[in-house]
Amino acid sequence: MLRTHTCGELTISDLGQTVTLCGWVQKSRDLGGMTFIDVRDRYGLTQLVLNTDTDATLRETARSLGREFVIKATGQVQERTSKNLKIPTGEIEIVATDIEILNAAKIPPFLIEDETDGGEELRAKFRYLDLRRNPIRNNLMLRHKMAQEVRKYLDGLNFIEVETPVLIKSTPEGARDFVVPSRMNPGEFYALPQSPQTFKQLLMVSGFDRYFQIVKCFRDEDLRADRQPEFTQIDCEMAFITQEDILHIFEGLTRHLFKTVKGIHLDKFPRMDYADAMRLYGSDKPDIRLGMEFVELNDLTKGKNFGIFDNAELVVGINVKGCAEYTRKQIDELTEWLKRPQIGATGMIYCRYGSDGTLKSSVDKFYGEDDLTNWAAAFNAEPGDLMLILAGKTDKVRKQLGELRLEMGARLSLRDKNTFAPLWVIDFPLLEWDEETGRYHAMHHPFTSPKPEDIALLDTAPGEVRANAYDMVINGVEIGGGSIRIHDRALQSLMFKHLGFTQQEAQKQFGFLMDAFEYGAPPHGGIAFGFDRLCSIFAGLDSIRDVIAFPKNNSGRDLMIDTPSTIAKSQMNELKIRTTV
Repeated sequence: MLRTHTCGELTISDLGQTVTLCGWVQKSRDLGGMTFIDVRDRYGLTQLVLNTDTDATLRETARSLGREFVIKATGQVQERTSKNLKIPTGEIEIVATDIEILNAAKIPPFLIEDETDGGEELRAKFRYLDLRRNPIRNNLMLRHKMAQEVRKYLDGLNFIEVETPVLIKSTPEGARDFVVPSRMNPGEFYALPQSPQTFKQLLMVSGFDRYFQIVKCFRDEDLRADRQPEFTQIDCEMAFITQEDILHIFEGLTRHLFKTVKGIHLDKFPRMDYADAMRLYGSDKPDIRLGMEFVELNDLTKGKNFGIFDNAELVVGINVKGCAEYTRKQIDELTEWLKRPQIGATGMIYCRYGSDGTLKSSVDKFYGEDDLTNWAAAFNAEPGDLMLILAGKTDKVRKQLGELRLEMGARLSLRDKNTFAPLWVIDFPLLEWDEETGRYHAMHHPFTSPKPEDIALLDTAPGEVRANAYDMVINGVEIGGGSIRIHDRALQSLMFKHLGFTQQEAQKQFGFLMDAFEYGAPPHGGIAFGFDRLCSIFAGLDSIRDVIAFPKNNSGRDLMIDTPSTIAKSQMNELKIRTTV
């Protein structure tokens, strides 16, 4: 080893030792009689010192050092006179007797500091430099610890880690596949897996009753802060279990991670039906930290000759605590925010409950004092509160109010990153209607089992069939989702029929799985956690990019290696790919 110690481990107990450190120059300060050099590696930072007694050649070497030079330094540990108790090594320094430049460095394009002057694109282009910064490095160390704790927990419950293929068959359901041309089979393609779904089900058929994998998945979809074209799942499957078993084990995993990684004890997770989540929060991933549950007002608002309410399918609102003093300008700004194309509301009604007990609304022309008192009672409002009300078609207005609720939560600083509010959302619809294609699609995936008591509704009211499916939500972010799977060929065939597959299409795309069901498939189910999202929640980040070593940008590009990129014409010819460009 070139070094005897790292830059983060020496303390006052090491006084007098002769040590050798290797690392990058964080900062160098030449004060004439004294020279101080901060040397950094991934373990921490240690101060080197050269004084007036130091050899002239060594002092000259020290003066030549620039930021990010890679050096090897030998010297004796001594106690610092001016201590820095903010870092573990802040009580000592190394009196350097030798410094060797292992590699010089250009001046970096941005400061390698916790608070950097580099913009997002610049840091993405030089990601290998960005990774030297403490916040990014700490995120990856957090990710590593979480992965180890996942393996430890699941191994303790007899799960076996199995790697599944990366080159698989393309399927039309779900997001778009990334496809890979086959050179040896011209005109045919592999797909990169959106998840190992069918393989983990086949592992259950094979008798591996408890499987997991921390696995890369790929989806060619539009990107956001919590999406990347390649992402990581904690993928799990179990045989001979019920939904209750899965909720118990993977709630246990989540609580284990919070306890071992963050030192936080979480109580038992509440559960909420999908229908209640949509009715109370307008979202299947509600952030329950915020309060502000929806209150439906149809019975209290209709029949008063106010057309917007009378003609609405649903009149619904939220009570915002302590905001009665919002000015008209603030309320108008909120209304304009709701009218943006991304939200699509046509307007907003408000009702102030003044601190003096008076009630004042934007529709006083139609609603008297008794009406507003009834509104306030429905909202459980108190003096000082502000009631915000929307009206329209049920699904649309719930979604709009859900966005308004999140916005108010942000404006009121209710989305505290150090407060964690997990829950299970259960009993999802099995199918959802797609207006564009004019048919039903699986809300989760085609292998999700319907509730046994709802199977008969598949032929008469498919939209009312509930799935044996569940999602884990933390702070309004879907962290994981899964279901009890279909394990019977006849039921799987029926499911494909209701999804619009012909028998031939189902056999061509999924025949291998249905054939396997005829050889003794056990009842089974599972779950997959978005590992990147889980890590970002633990790190207190809104984006998953900084818990991924080498992420893509919002256009799916890696600015560091400049990809995607064109390939040589000879490669195109070899793959039998023709282009008109």
